[in-house]
Amino acid sequence: MRIEIRRGDITDQPDIDAIVNAANTDLALGAGVAGAIRRKGGEIIDEEGRRKGPIRLGEAAVTTAGNLPNKFVIHAAAMGYRAEDRAVPKRPGADSSAEIIRDATLNSLRRTEELKLKSVAFPALATGVARFPVDECAEVMITAASDYAASHPGSAIELVAFVLFTQDDYEIFKQYAEK
Repeated sequence: MRIEIRRGDITDQPDIDAIVNAANTDLALGAGVAGAIRRKGGEIIDEEGRRKGPIRLGEAAVTTAGNLPNKFVIHAAAMGYRAEDRAVPKRPGADSSAEIIRDATLNSLRRTEELKLKSVAFPALATGVARFPVDECAEVMITAASDYAASHPGSAIELVAFVLFTQDDYEIFKQYAEK
């Protein structure tokens, strides 16, 4: 399994089988990455996601990709607004935690595996509206992907790409990946 760091728009990754949405537990497409997915992929993704929600923090659900150039969208619930979501411990000042982000990353990789896909692209989960620090997110997500690869040597997944929209986020993920 190869890990790649890319700078760009996650909704414009035609060589990737599935992209990951930084989702809430209701699977309702809001702002940020989810908003971009809704704008480019169409309402069908939001409608299908809402029917599959709610899910627990750290879980991941799959929908079609609508008008996106990918086969699927994997919705990784790294934040949420429900009472049970608020009861889960979070990093002070953020609406997520390293544990939630790790679980969401691993569960997204499991969904990718279940679908027998060769490639998946992730954004930096919970770093937008959920205010989780990008440097900690990079460490958690890249470590989770590496751990998954080590524990699944027969995995069908050949490529895990982290697609960062800003140059600063790209540099942070790139620095961590090079460690």
